[in-house]
Amino acid sequence: MTNNTSITQVVRDKRPLGLLSLLPFIVVALTLLPVLVVASSLFTPTWPVWQHLWSTILPELLLNTAVLLTGVGIGTLALGTSLAWLVTAYDFPGKRTFEWLLVLPMAMPAYIMGFVYMAIFDFAGPVQTYLRAQGLDALVFWEIRSGFGAITVMTLVLYPYVYLLAKAGFAEQSGSALEAAKVLGSSKTRLFLQVVLPLARPSIVAGVSLALMEALADFATVRYFNFPTVADGILRVWHGLMDLGAASEMAGLLAMLALLLLLSEQRLRNRRAYHQVRGKGQGLPTMFLGGWRGLVAAGICSFVVFAAFGLPLTQLLLWGSRELSQLTAGTLAVYVRLAANSLSLAGIAAAVAVAVALLVASLTRLKSGALSRLLTRVVTTGYALPGAVIAVGILLPLSALDRSINAVAVAWWGVAPGLIFTGSIVGLIYAYTVRFMAVAYNSVDSSLEKIPPNTVLAARVLGATPLRLITEVQLPLILPGLMAGAILVFVDVMKELPITLMLRPLGYDTLAIWVWQMAAESLWASTALPALVIVLVGLIPIKLLLSQSK
Repeated sequence: MTNNTSITQVVRDKRPLGLLSLLPFIVVALTLLPVLVVASSLFTPTWPVWQHLWSTILPELLLNTAVLLTGVGIGTLALGTSLAWLVTAYDFPGKRTFEWLLVLPMAMPAYIMGFVYMAIFDFAGPVQTYLRAQGLDALVFWEIRSGFGAITVMTLVLYPYVYLLAKAGFAEQSGSALEAAKVLGSSKTRLFLQVVLPLARPSIVAGVSLALMEALADFATVRYFNFPTVADGILRVWHGLMDLGAASEMAGLLAMLALLLLLSEQRLRNRRAYHQVRGKGQGLPTMFLGGWRGLVAAGICSFVVFAAFGLPLTQLLLWGSRELSQLTAGTLAVYVRLAANSLSLAGIAAAVAVAVALLVASLTRLKSGALSRLLTRVVTTGYALPGAVIAVGILLPLSALDRSINAVAVAWWGVAPGLIFTGSIVGLIYAYTVRFMAVAYNSVDSSLEKIPPNTVLAARVLGATPLRLITEVQLPLILPGLMAGAILVFVDVMKELPITLMLRPLGYDTLAIWVWQMAAESLWASTALPALVIVLVGLIPIKLLLSQSK
């Protein structure tokens, strides 16, 4: 232990980092900028706007947001936890296959599943049309364009967050605790509620919190179902009132709700501590379900997989085949342009995020301490912020910077260069990097953990500068981790809608934007091919996840 400590100390303190040491602080400043912008707007509220909002849509937005979070929280908790327990504690036909099939809904963005479900179950959709034709109108007891529809879709899309983390929490438990409880006469139900669930509680709370953050940030799905929330309200204020300042204040409100979720998660996870020692013993015992019980278990899993992935995918394939049969050269050219825009944005954002993450992670390791840990936490906070908050928080300062540059250029040279930042993809790349830095950083940092300290020490002793250490020693060793982080960021950017919609240059459309616009016009077939590409790309991280689990 002493050896490792001394080696690490030498590596960290061998020589000063010079100007490179400023890089983490610059990244932190750029990360905090959008947060500070929207937070500061709350201290200078536009009271007439807030009075207008309160007398019109704000109470509805707040109520709908609370209902949505409550419904999604209960739905993902119940569905994700029960499925995780089913595949962990029981053995039944097809269990191994269902373990990974139940993760597939993560590839389907909520704004895609949302319009598919609306098209299928709406009044003019095939389900209600068939029921009316058969004289079964009484069976149509739901209204899909409602909070119920939005909660159902988001629960089906987001339950894998809870499922994966709860499954990991169950798998880590020791069978000895259960055996001890059985000896004391606990029933199966009491055993699950008082032993198994408390031990898995931190994992389950983390999964539900992730699902709630995604639901809070969503604006497209709730708009499909005519169930506006605070996130949707930001765009309504921006586009309806043409007031970016008021939109910033709404974004501040949304950021406060996100912060409240984060604090609630920390409180729920830390309020009570549960410890378990598994050691080399066996994990939870599994019970074989044969006969009709096994069929019921397989049927439950099959229904969830069909509802959350099979049904929307099948409908997209049907629309896609119809679109392909009528595809013209002009439409194909549009799709190619959309794909090129999406791929280029995702590629650039992934490269920038991973490069910044590598530099920050490496430099904070070389100069470790409380300050470095604080910098790391700040740099990775963007993932907890809704995309609309980041977009508004970046648009305001970049717009001011563009105006200043143009004013100076006109004063000095009589020529205005135009919108350098807000009229290009610079703002988009900046926002993507802030939003998904945590994804890139976690991949890079976990890879750096695996590099032996002696390797870094040898390079430093031989006179390698921090930059050479990163590029010539660490980079080749962590390349697989860098690639994994880049792929995850790439996929997230391909699926991202709020940031792209709010910061894209005029006329710069992507696959996600096209899907959103066509779905808003109920042009279902026109959404199919771009949506299928997004879903296909969304399967990549699931493949990586399954490969790592093996």
